[in-house]
Amino acid sequence: MKNSFEKINKKEIKSLSLPCYLYDEKIIQQQIKKCKSFQSPFGLTICYAMKANSNVSILNLFHKENLSFDASSFYEVQRAIKGRIPADKILLSSQQVPDFQQLKKAKIRFNACSLHQLEQYGKSIPNTKLGVRINPGFGSGGNDKTNVGGVNSSFGIWHEYIPKIKEIAKKYNLTIHRIHTHIGSGSDPRIWQKVAKKSIALLHFFPQAKILNLGGGYKISRNEKDKDADLTTISKCINKELKNFYHQTKRKIHLEIEPGTYLIAKAGFLVAQIEDIVDTGQNGNSFIKLNTGMNDFLRTSLYEENHLISHIAIKKNDSKKSKEYFLVGHCCESGDTFTIGKKKKLQNPQIGDIVVVHDCGAYCSSMSAKNYNSFPEINEFLKIGKEIKLIKKQQNLKQILANEINIY
Repeated sequence: MKNSFEKINKKEIKSLSLPCYLYDEKIIQQQIKKCKSFQSPFGLTICYAMKANSNVSILNLFHKENLSFDASSFYEVQRAIKGRIPADKILLSSQQVPDFQQLKKAKIRFNACSLHQLEQYGKSIPNTKLGVRINPGFGSGGNDKTNVGGVNSSFGIWHEYIPKIKEIAKKYNLTIHRIHTHIGSGSDPRIWQKVAKKSIALLHFFPQAKILNLGGGYKISRNEKDKDADLTTISKCINKELKNFYHQTKRKIHLEIEPGTYLIAKAGFLVAQIEDIVDTGQNGNSFIKLNTGMNDFLRTSLYEENHLISHIAIKKNDSKKSKEYFLVGHCCESGDTFTIGKKKKLQNPQIGDIVVVHDCGAYCSSMSAKNYNSFPEINEFLKIGKEIKLIKKQQNLKQILANEINIY
């Protein structure tokens, strides 16, 4: 095993009430330290992309480390504030048009992500300052679903519409003090240098802008083929471009970054048990059925991305016999799978054994087919030193049904 499970014994795993999510504070802190080493000549703000995992304990862990927060909806804003996150630490970039009076009352910073949003903001809160999210014309990501830039993406204001941005800003006396771009998730430093150059070039059109937000996403390796984004190399590229801009204009630009995956993905594990083992005959396939599924974990089905998976035998197992299996979930859905296009070789697995899916800290619990087949949301735990603490209780049936209305 790796990471948390190197120091967790079978007895501790059994005590967790499986299936569950388990997070490791130590790994999160290691990732925070890497992000804080990001070079920026005129100041750096790290905004945790809270959509990656918005558990209140996780948010407060990041708050203790003096991080700010990137919210993607006003509901996330409210969630953070209810979790005792200060309003001045929250930046909202939303696909929806929020209630701007609520936004003003809460004193939340805002990035306009469309011309319509900018116009409505100006009507509601004129004579103020805000940021604008601009689509620079290209994107990056492991697949089309994680690429949020270019002609196929709805995120941000298309870069050719900068004159319209300036026109609306002038109309309502708005100060554009932040330029925000977000291309998706990638690890190639050359792409990030291209992003930095293109984004910094946008600053020439907005002389009052003092902040550049290079939103997400810094890729981490979830399988043998991937590699982590090298933040040192990436930050050097961006650092160089910010210095060049200063030499040209004498403008010192403060840098914001918005990691989500990079900060918490490696710190999370989905811990489950083998519920059944079946096959489809001599010339067919063998399947391991887990006591979890897409109601808890959707990434493999949604992104066709395999995670590293480990097997822990509960009973003594002297057999060296290995066999390949497809690992599937417990939902009545053929797409409920943990292995896409590649079987997993396991050594004599037995019903009741533990299976651990790695790198599940980000976009797993927060992005799943919740309550599909009426399965409840599962327990979540945080390992702090030698202690394992419950940070989210499993739902009961009453909670699942709480908002339903029987009209018959």
